[in-house]
This record gives sequence, structure tokens and C-alpha cells, in this order.
Amino acid sequence: MVLLQLDTFLNELTSMFEKSTEKGSIWVTLKQDVASLKSKAQRNKMRTVGSSIKYRCLVRATDGKKTISTSVGTKDHQRFQASYATILKAHMTALKKRERKDKKKAVGTDNKEGDLKKKPNKA
Repeated sequence: MVLLQLDTFLNELTSMFEKSTEKGSIWVTLKQDVASLKSKAQRNKMRTVGSSIKYRCLVRATDGKKTISTSVGTKDHQRFQASYATILKAHMTALKKRERKDKKKAVGTDNKEGDLKKKPNKA
């Protein structure tokens, strides 16, 4: 799997979403890029020397056939997140709206049923 540049990854992700508008799914995963952290001994050595550890995020997207990935550093994170959010908002139009119950009606019916069950016996 080849790591793409950020802009190339975002363009490919957009095209994947456009191809799957009628039918299909896209899976996007984000996780810490462990390969850039090397071994635990090297990380501890870097901490004792005083150099900072540069954390990266590995982002993968697949439609089941094609997989693309990129690695995002701390400097590019804000720009990537803004572009990624824009792409998601633009292409998630196929989602169904959730049906919500009216809160007033739900609360009113619960109280009436509860009152019938909780009437004390006068004896």
C-alpha cells in the first residue's frame, strides 16, 4: 500500500465518494502511525535526550476494491481536518434522517400510564 500526499488523498477520497453515491460504501479509518514511532526503547531514549516525539496519524479509505492511505503530521492536521470535514459534509447526503419522537407526547403518555398503576388503595 502506497502512502499518498494529503491533497492527492483528498482528491481520491472525493472521487471514491462520487462513485459510490448510488450504491456502495466507503470505510475510512484513522489511527496512530506506529511505524513512525519506532521501538519503545528508542522513544524512551528520545524523551531522556529531550527531543520531542513527532506523532503522526495514518488515514485509510477503502471501497472494498481500492484502498488509499496517507500519513498526517501535526503541522498539517488542522488543514487536513478542515478539508476532510468539508468532503464528508458534501457527500453524506444519502444518509436517512432519524425519526424522533415528540418529547411532549412521550412524556405525557408515560405520566398517564404511571398514574394509573400507582394509585394507592384507601382502606
